[in-house]
Amino acid sequence: MEIFLVCLAAVLLDLWWGELRLAHPLVGFGRLAGRLESLLLGHRQAGAEGYLLGAIALLLLVVPLLWLAYRLSLLLYIDVIFEVLILYVALGARSLRDHARNVALALKAGNLEQGRRKVAFMVSRDCRQMDEAAVSRAAVESVLENGNDAVFGALFWFVLAGAPGVVLYRTVNTLDAMWGYRTPRYRTFGWAAARLDDLLNWVPARLTALSYALLGRLPTALRCWRRQGQQWDSPNGGPVMAAGAGSLGISLGGPAVYHGQIKQRPVLGQGPAAGVADIGRAVRLVYKALLLWLLVIGIGGWWFDWP
Repeated sequence: MEIFLVCLAAVLLDLWWGELRLAHPLVGFGRLAGRLESLLLGHRQAGAEGYLLGAIALLLLVVPLLWLAYRLSLLLYIDVIFEVLILYVALGARSLRDHARNVALALKAGNLEQGRRKVAFMVSRDCRQMDEAAVSRAAVESVLENGNDAVFGALFWFVLAGAPGVVLYRTVNTLDAMWGYRTPRYRTFGWAAARLDDLLNWVPARLTALSYALLGRLPTALRCWRRQGQQWDSPNGGPVMAAGAGSLGISLGGPAVYHGQIKQRPVLGQGPAAGVADIGRAVRLVYKALLLWLLVIGIGGWWFDWP
């Protein structure tokens, strides 16, 4: 039951307090990663040597923190407190809700420009020319996909491997968010981080997709997951968003601008295109899935602790 209690405490801390406003560890980690990238690459684009440089950067950044997390998790009396704090820092359910709410409020107030600015905090695509439908679609996609990245993936790796698992998952996830782009600069340099992130997310993403499906239109969600999930560039984002869109009875995907170029993305889900009202529905789906995960973790802890 200790695992469940740590998960519950960390989730409650996140929902009550939200992200740390000052000195967030992941922000500091991102800055450190940026400096190492500048040291290794400078202003040039990575060629074939980028594979090696990216792997070295990944190891230099992640291994020391992984070792430190392992050592601290063994210390008597502070191990549980440390685990709660590490998991709390890794979670982002409150932040996800707040960002999505800001986008929805701006659009409902008729302020499209503010909606574009707010959704730019959630996605990596170019938001400057988006109409209301595109802003709504981007927000819903981000909520569903980041439900896995910022909530369920961290819970999965904590249950499986404790604090070291959370540190490994979130640091690699952060590096993928920074370097995992198929641009000339990052195509080879970010390969190691992107592939390791895909590996770490493979099981959590499918459990997230299943959770979304169970809490909505189950047959539609499963059908969309099966038929559309593999069409997406991301092997994990596709199943998550397809199942989420099918569960909500809406459509996502379509054209979007990345790095100055229009990318034609496949349609995910089934039903009308996502609108402003669907942003809140997506958040509620993530929160219901979070309750489901806590329930399952709690039942599992009770079962295994049964004498």
